[in-house]
Amino acid sequence: MRIVLASQSPSRASILRGAGVEPIIAPAHVDERTIEDRLAGEDPEDIVCALATAKAEAIAPSYPSDVVVGGDSMLLLGGSLQGKPHTPEATVERWHAQAGRTAELITGHCVLYGDKRFVEASRTTVHFAQASDADIEAYAQSGEPLECAGAFTLEALGGWFIDRIEGDPSSVIGLSLPVLRRALYSFGLDVADFWTKP
Repeated sequence: MRIVLASQSPSRASILRGAGVEPIIAPAHVDERTIEDRLAGEDPEDIVCALATAKAEAIAPSYPSDVVVGGDSMLLLGGSLQGKPHTPEATVERWHAQAGRTAELITGHCVLYGDKRFVEASRTTVHFAQASDADIEAYAQSGEPLECAGAFTLEALGGWFIDRIEGDPSSVIGLSLPVLRRALYSFGLDVADFWTKP
């Protein structure tokens, strides 16, 4: 029995590896934009959980005996959900909008095990620093934030520009270990069952 990560996110894989689990990496390819458009105006938690569920469900048939984990994160800033910026220009624009402000990073999780399902969103408050224009430009050009929800990372270069968070740090990085633990317990499984044996 293994944990299968329906994501190509290096950050999500790193969280699991740091927690003693070597996941199977099986990226799900789903039309995120269509899901977001269909759910426009819905509760932000419902949107990120729907995205996470679509990813987990896309991969689960290939791993019927394993635990499949889908995740998706978006930043709620001023009542508007922000996904990945994808380009340096969009990153700079995002950072000019969020620098010095507070937002919520919402991470949706869908964990599947056979016919069992656990879906939960985690919310963490992020306090962004008033980063300088030069640092914003340099950060955007580094490429690091282009494929990150909210245009930042907590665990790498972006950590310079986050004053503090309130909530679960692993959730901000992309996968909440407390949520995953609750999912495993709900399935009658133990976390230690998945630790890499020396």
